[in-house]
Amino acid sequence: MDTITLGTRGSDLALAQAAMAEEALRGSGFGGEIVRRVITTSGDRRLDIRLSDFAKEGVVTQGAFTKELEDALLAGEIDCAVHSMKDLPARLGEGFEVAAVLPRAPVEDVLVTRGGAADIADLPEGAVLATGSVRRARLAAWLRPDLRLIDIRGNVPTRLRKLAGGEAGDATLLARAGLERLGFYRAGAEEIEIDGAALSCRELAADEFLPAAAQGAVAIEALAGCPFAEVLARVGHPATAACVGAERAFLEGLGAGCDTPVGAHARLGETGEELELRAVVFDEADPGAPPREGGATGPAAAPRDLAASLLRQLGFATDDHA
Repeated sequence: MDTITLGTRGSDLALAQAAMAEEALRGSGFGGEIVRRVITTSGDRRLDIRLSDFAKEGVVTQGAFTKELEDALLAGEIDCAVHSMKDLPARLGEGFEVAAVLPRAPVEDVLVTRGGAADIADLPEGAVLATGSVRRARLAAWLRPDLRLIDIRGNVPTRLRKLAGGEAGDATLLARAGLERLGFYRAGAEEIEIDGAALSCRELAADEFLPAAAQGAVAIEALAGCPFAEVLARVGHPATAACVGAERAFLEGLGAGCDTPVGAHARLGETGEELELRAVVFDEADPGAPPREGGATGPAAAPRDLAASLLRQLGFATDDHA
């Protein structure tokens, strides 16, 4: 009987996403054995440094949560790796491919606070906002220059506990998808509970607070020529693949990494034939500079062309791969 070995990180969220991949494989008709192998990545081990500082430690920032899983693929220890797709480099290394993208969860970020603020605008003057994301930090600072930003690391439950315990300032920002997959949040909720403590929460509109490229999407990565390629392809979601394809092509054209303050969000039009892509890009060298932002629309069948069009519109050079 065929056996598929799935590689995954060991966080609660990563394991929940691996379970989603297993369920999708079963739903596609795969009747063989599915084995899960937990692999610890550099990003999991090094919680003592900021993600943007990984390069100084000799680690490629964009591979902080993926490199060890890819090493396991190359070694034949696993057949495929399950990732939060936003962790994957925009341009994969030679021999690797995204074999499937699962249906996307909601893409919004959620503001979580200790003081009941309903929005970023409602945070007290000089409030402390904890986030490990440069995108979230720059967007928040652009909306509220008075906020004091501090770094926070750890998985979703750890961040919530730090906030509830007063170790992470007044507020933090987390992906709605992760909160929902872990059972902390449901659409429209106004509170999140963690260890008996209640935190206030509010979804931020994706059009106003642009998510990370591929936020909410789960990718299954494999080596080119994987013997299970046909099985994996059956669990793919074409609409999600088109949207995240445009977003990732935009990142690729920018040469963006995890420490690049950029948000990108694509969505299909009503007919499913057109794709709308919006993006915001902050200057890495000048924190006070206004962002470049805009949008473009094009055929859903050509997401890379759409990304290249938006890059040109915003004044960024494109190469043959964008």
